[in-house]
Amino acid sequence: MSPDDTEVAPRQHNRRMSRGRLRIYLGAAPGVGKTVKMLQEGRRRQERGTDVVVGLVETHGREYTVEQLDGLEVLPRREVVQSGAHLFELDVESVLRRRPDVVLVDELAHRNAAGSEHERRWEDIDQLLAAGIDVVSTVNVQHLESLNDAVTQITGIRQRETVPDAVVRSADQIELVDMSPEALRRRLAHGNVYAAEKVDAALSNYFRVGNLSALRELALLWMADRVEEALADYRDDHDISSTWPVRERVVVALTGGPEQETLLRRGARIAARGAGGELYAVQVVPDTGLRDVPPELATSARQLTEELGGSMHTVTGNDVGEAILEFARGVNASQIIVGASRRRRWQRLLGRGVGDTVVDGSGDIDVLMVTHALAHGGRTPMRDWSGLGRERTIAGWLLATVGLAVFTALLDLSRHWHSLPLEVLLYLAFTVITAIVGGLWPALAAAVLASLALNWFFTPPVGTLTINQPQNAVALLVFIVVAASVASVVHLTARRTAQAVVAERDSRVLAELTHSLLAVQDQLPALLDQARDIFGASGAALVRTTTSGSLGEAVIVSGAVPLDQPGAHLTRAPVDDTHQLVISGDVAEANQRRLVEAYASVATAILRRNELAKQAAAASSLAKDNRSRAALLAAVSHDLRTPLAAIKAGVSSLRSTDIQLTPADQGELLETVEESADRLDSLIENLLDMSRISSGNITARTDDLQVADLLSATLHTVSEPRRVRVWVPDPHISCRADPGLTERVVANLVENALRYSPGRQEVVVAAERLGSVVQIRVIDRGPGVPENERTGIFAPFQRYGDSPRGNGVGLGLAVAKGLTEAMDGTLTAEDTPGGGLTMCIQLPSDDPHRTALLQGDSDLNSAEDQGVSP
Repeated sequence: MSPDDTEVAPRQHNRRMSRGRLRIYLGAAPGVGKTVKMLQEGRRRQERGTDVVVGLVETHGREYTVEQLDGLEVLPRREVVQSGAHLFELDVESVLRRRPDVVLVDELAHRNAAGSEHERRWEDIDQLLAAGIDVVSTVNVQHLESLNDAVTQITGIRQRETVPDAVVRSADQIELVDMSPEALRRRLAHGNVYAAEKVDAALSNYFRVGNLSALRELALLWMADRVEEALADYRDDHDISSTWPVRERVVVALTGGPEQETLLRRGARIAARGAGGELYAVQVVPDTGLRDVPPELATSARQLTEELGGSMHTVTGNDVGEAILEFARGVNASQIIVGASRRRRWQRLLGRGVGDTVVDGSGDIDVLMVTHALAHGGRTPMRDWSGLGRERTIAGWLLATVGLAVFTALLDLSRHWHSLPLEVLLYLAFTVITAIVGGLWPALAAAVLASLALNWFFTPPVGTLTINQPQNAVALLVFIVVAASVASVVHLTARRTAQAVVAERDSRVLAELTHSLLAVQDQLPALLDQARDIFGASGAALVRTTTSGSLGEAVIVSGAVPLDQPGAHLTRAPVDDTHQLVISGDVAEANQRRLVEAYASVATAILRRNELAKQAAAASSLAKDNRSRAALLAAVSHDLRTPLAAIKAGVSSLRSTDIQLTPADQGELLETVEESADRLDSLIENLLDMSRISSGNITARTDDLQVADLLSATLHTVSEPRRVRVWVPDPHISCRADPGLTERVVANLVENALRYSPGRQEVVVAAERLGSVVQIRVIDRGPGVPENERTGIFAPFQRYGDSPRGNGVGLGLAVAKGLTEAMDGTLTAEDTPGGGLTMCIQLPSDDPHRTALLQGDSDLNSAEDQGVSP
């Protein structure tokens, strides 16, 4: 029984002083029935004696929704007049005066009318909750703020009214109202959601099966996260530390070995067995911050985890096994995957491995130990564990052998000057020096050899390995233990110091690399330049690799890289499956090689980002094409139908025998049919031209054209030639252009000017030479276009201000601009002095000297002969 079922009697005063409870019905899509659910909940509570009122419900004219209001008290709304329109909003003050137990308020994400106390309806609801009134409300998943971008990509429609996720998540109860896409579309088709005239458009646009399925999945995923949060809060409130395997959560423990790919793929397969499975990869770093994991393995593990749909996490802790267990409990994991131990049997005698710790402390978490090629002491790559370098290691071994022999000889020669206790201390000091120089293993060898030398040369009886006094045996044993311990500490300190120096250097280098890359546009050349400087190389290159793994052609080169010289010293690091970073010279030091691999990892990130940028550009182009197609279908559906309907009506009337038509009527009908056919022909020509422009299939065949003759021929093709006046001061002006394309451009511009010129005002077409170009101006006295909106009028399927005047789909200016640019010309829009818009076509002129020869002196007054100046 829910808490609401217990509210039979009216609340007492102390109950009203507490904050009210909020219940939300979350709709997977419009029309799934969330408002009906809300009203049914109100009726259910009312039947149990709860005081319920309806604060605001949007029925949208749906009969079934209106029927659910029967028997419920409906409070009056608050009327707001905005821009001459009467709007009705929730009257919060009326609800507060009425003070019911429960109020029903529809559409949580609604934006209130201007002048309201609160901007959003959820703020009104919050005020009611603060007054101790329970609220039942509704909201659709597309109105959640966090999902707004995703919904826009899915449906192509951006929701203006949104509600913060925190408001919905704070509700005491959230119930998902869902319906299959097919069932919802049937409801739409039966007229249960929208009016009949809106059904076809809704089914073919927003309510497509794909859209509804995606919205449904978004709602289910959002609700799953909300349930997950509630479960986590419940476990925290009740101090529940054991895992509750509500879904398959697999934690893969990575130790930086090459077997991590096997573990990750096994974990991904297990996580994919059940719905909603999650994959976590965790890597433990010691508290010192010094990690022994090679950077290339860490990078490959992160990339593979992301490819498998998992998430990579790095945690710190001295005890690797306990850190893994703590992380697994924190994410409520159901399984932990660890690799079989790589330690040999004798190493297991010295201590427990990570797998043993995880198994012993896992509790109710299943642990899967996966075998691999390196398990149980398999062959692993040799690594320099000392971190001191080859020279110091060799020096340490020389000191432990030759140096110890020389030191023993000196002590033997001066045996009368010292006794056994001092000799033990001197040998201990020698062992410490050996540890400082050569690391752990030379120091341990020195400790063993020193103990034997002490026993043979200085411990009675001298010259034998026999010890006649127990305290001398104890002293030698203590000497070995202390020497080994001190050597281990010294070795570890030296190793950590060397690692810290290398880490600090690598961090500084990578930080400088990051800063330098942020400041440049083309990052790969900058990366190669810095790699040359860091490693002191003569060149660096990004090189493609062949299928056999050999080096192919260079993609980007900085400096000189002898790729084609056999036996050249080159340092290579893999970038991805098809590229390698190649540095001229042999980078022998292991630490330097790690830095080379880090540079290769940065190159990998740059290549992936460039590839993603290309994919995004391609996707943007495809989206633009899809929008153009959608706009074409939306526009053509009406504008093709209009002339076709006129032609059909005219032809039907002419064929009809029921009505006697006079010759004048027949002529008028035939004229209508002809005009409609011309309009349809013009529309189809524009559509074909736009298609050719978009696909780049227009080829302009330029020739010398007499502008005056061209404009005169164009006037015969426009709808109202009497309203067009041509002004060409120089009748011999010619330009280089395609005659057919130029005629189409001018005709489109003239038709556009006629359409937007008020009354019967004339349109002027003027032409003149300006330097090396010929300018044709189409001038109208219409409303004009603001300067900041002139670029948009040349976009396909756009009409300025979405004006319904005239016919067409908004392709005339787009086609004119595309055809002009195909002829190496330009088309721009300017203000007409005194009001209006002037379209300026600029086309290349022919040889001005030849034109001057054709032009006689008698033509100087041609402007007066033409008549009117624009």
